[in-house]
Amino acid sequence: MLSKSVKSLLVAVFSLFIIFNSNVSFAQENGKEHHPSENKEQEGDFDVTGFILDHVKDHHSWHLWGHTSLPLPVIIKTDKGFEVFSSSKLSGEHHEPVVYQGNYAYKLVEGKIKIVNADGSVNEEDSKKVFDISITKNVASMFLTMLLLIWIFTSVARAYQRTGVKSAPKGFQSFIEPVILFVRDEVAKPYLGHQYARFMPFLLTIFFFIWINNLLGLVPFFPGGANLSGNIAFTLALAIFTFVIVNVNGKKDYWKHIFWMPGLPTAMKIFLMPIEILGVFIKPISLTIRLFANITAGHILVMSLVSLIFIFKSVAASAMAVPFTVFISVIELLVGFLQAFIFAMLSALYIGMAIEEHHDHHEDIPVI
Repeated sequence: MLSKSVKSLLVAVFSLFIIFNSNVSFAQENGKEHHPSENKEQEGDFDVTGFILDHVKDHHSWHLWGHTSLPLPVIIKTDKGFEVFSSSKLSGEHHEPVVYQGNYAYKLVEGKIKIVNADGSVNEEDSKKVFDISITKNVASMFLTMLLLIWIFTSVARAYQRTGVKSAPKGFQSFIEPVILFVRDEVAKPYLGHQYARFMPFLLTIFFFIWINNLLGLVPFFPGGANLSGNIAFTLALAIFTFVIVNVNGKKDYWKHIFWMPGLPTAMKIFLMPIEILGVFIKPISLTIRLFANITAGHILVMSLVSLIFIFKSVAASAMAVPFTVFISVIELLVGFLQAFIFAMLSALYIGMAIEEHHDHHEDIPVI
């Protein structure tokens, strides 16, 4: 029977092997997309910027392998009503954009659905009529994460119902319970005090939702590869939830410190009031940009290293790029966890500041 140290070493080697092969296969598949065999004249010109941006932006289909993609439903609204069709109608055999004739002639231009004229040129005026609410790659990944969260928490809850709270956790429960306790003891209790239980469901949901999305974003093959946490609309939506919870639960002392800071001269109160009001909106903006920027930067760094394989086109470049990519991918695993932790921690901090109850300590001083 193998010792624990040998088992740990085998697990580490196997993990690095998986990451290594994933990055190599990812590079090969993306290389095929950007170097089609039908266009050998441009094979020497590798578009690094296009390669990186193609990975970090959203898509109307989900790439599987080679020239195979999973089409997703396109839902658009124009002045002629709603239209629903498959995204496969907007791309050809080798993923080149093609025109689809619906109520208008539609074509994908830089990832956006545009209305085109008979000659194929974009009709900018009519394109303003298109309201796109399609199930894109990021939206599909978000739904997948929601299903994973439902499965994780229901399976753990059922395990507690079967075995009881005081019994030792087993299986998947033994992995999730320490993380839940970590969020409770390191995020909720320090910043929310005795009121932490009220906000634990929100903090757990926001932490696991971001963490799982970050992990799936590091997987270069289906069902991963979506840069959901690197989408500023997604991070803004999460920040708005925190913003609403903070201000709905704000006590009178919270609003007093914003609009009329106690204990200061009137002139200083008037000076600080617009700054404090501005701070109410700066907090969710900082949450939005922090998560978006860190996750996007990590993806861009990984893709930049992968691009070295196609730029230098040599075994030496691959030998240098792949180990660095593996190293950065491992770092990104830590960053994905840290960003989920920081978002949950700052959310708890802002909520704690809003629900904090201030007491006039001078009233407790006995009169002599």
